[in-house]
Amino acid sequence: MKVAIDIRRVRDYGPGTYTRNLVNTLARLDLETSYALLGTSADWTELGSLPQNFALLEFDRGGTGARHDLRLGWALRRQKVQVYHSPYLITPWVLPCRHVVTVHDTADFQDWLSDGSSLADLLRFQRVRLGLLRARRILSVSQATRRDLQRIFGLPADRIEVVYNALDARLERTPTPEEVQRTLGRYSVASPYVLYAGNVKPHKNLPRLIEAFALVKDQLRGHPHYADLKLIIIGEALSQHPQLRRAVIQSRTQQDVRFLGFVDPQTLSVFYARAAVFAFPSLHEGFGLPPLEAMAQGTPVVSSNAAALLEVLGEAAWFVNPENVFELSRGIRQVLLDEPLRKQLVERGRQQVRRFSWEESVRRVLEVYREAARP
Repeated sequence: MKVAIDIRRVRDYGPGTYTRNLVNTLARLDLETSYALLGTSADWTELGSLPQNFALLEFDRGGTGARHDLRLGWALRRQKVQVYHSPYLITPWVLPCRHVVTVHDTADFQDWLSDGSSLADLLRFQRVRLGLLRARRILSVSQATRRDLQRIFGLPADRIEVVYNALDARLERTPTPEEVQRTLGRYSVASPYVLYAGNVKPHKNLPRLIEAFALVKDQLRGHPHYADLKLIIIGEALSQHPQLRRAVIQSRTQQDVRFLGFVDPQTLSVFYARAAVFAFPSLHEGFGLPPLEAMAQGTPVVSSNAAALLEVLGEAAWFVNPENVFELSRGIRQVLLDEPLRKQLVERGRQQVRRFSWEESVRRVLEVYREAARP
């Protein structure tokens, strides 16, 4: 069997984390299948040392039009690929082989009809829908995303396989005290802080998190430990998102909210480990890796009650309505101040992380490849 996996976004967060762990786990589990990794030499380097049954199929990162798709189809035909796996929602129009697609979330299509969608939005929706309908199998990262795929795209349930994500191997390690001191010193972080990590798309609901933080900050102004509480947001730079700048100014938290941009996994593990609370107020999620990453570092989590997060986090987080700023602020304050609750959430969080395994998930992906390759 010969399988091609698109690795062109392996250096990105989100789907890149999935692709890297998928390929590295396949490299440990499967020395028989021939794998062609479609991407650039920089993408290949990101994956480290791989066994001889893995080879790079050079292909540029850009392009989604007809010419790009024809080139891709021709490259797969020349390589005699039997199964093509796209770890991203959009697949080429024409493929010379069976294909499998992983869907991480459907956030872009949750309200597409009610948003006054443009012609470009409608064309993109149809392209995604046709690609999903043609796929031999669809891998969904949660039951919640599986239900969304059925509701939004009208996909048959028996074509969708739920295969959970797991913790990024690079974030499983516990940082040493020396690493913590060095990293926090580099970023001039000395105060207790609430942490958010992830992208800053609108459905992540960060303006409400900033408002909720301002309320908590005001309530704890005289507290012996939390009087100088900060909010740290790790993700894209503030300059790219004027709505967040406005939220900070309107809430008068300019001195207390810090945007650090993207950081490497080692640095991220330090910020997880030292956070007083990890807050994740997303309005929609396909899975929700950051809360699990925080739990792995022993940090209590306040999460929105979005369906996928309820499914993935179980009883290990304090859940709130993400559209209610007051409920969000109460949740953060409760977890900061209630020591027995904090200890309970930390213990449950460590147990919850152990429910998810890349090895178990990738074994199922390998079975899906074999099923897809059958005549």
